[in-house]
Amino acid sequence: MTDPLLERLRAQIGGVRDGALLRFSIGNALLADGQYEAAAHAFREALVFDPTYSAAWKLLGKALLAVDNEAGAADAWQQGIDAATARGDVQAGKEMTVFLNRLARNR
Repeated sequence: MTDPLLERLRAQIGGVRDGALLRFSIGNALLADGQYEAAAHAFREALVFDPTYSAAWKLLGKALLAVDNEAGAADAWQQGIDAATARGDVQAGKEMTVFLNRLARNR
């Protein structure tokens, strides 16, 4: 069964509302549905629109970790920390630092 929200979001791709927020929203819906690879792809698309979108970096890391791509998750979170720092998004930077440190301890 296809998620109606996801269908509505995908219908907007290529339209006037297409952008980082739309792609992030698609990724978030896919992540919640357990479609981790597709979610990671959507978050990467969001980052093409806005490479400083710290929330997209954070959830990209989570999606990659869910498919056992620890190196990819660590890289996403590090880039997210850099983006959050540059943007002044202190809370997101702290969260990703915690994720990165937790990952390093578990290796």
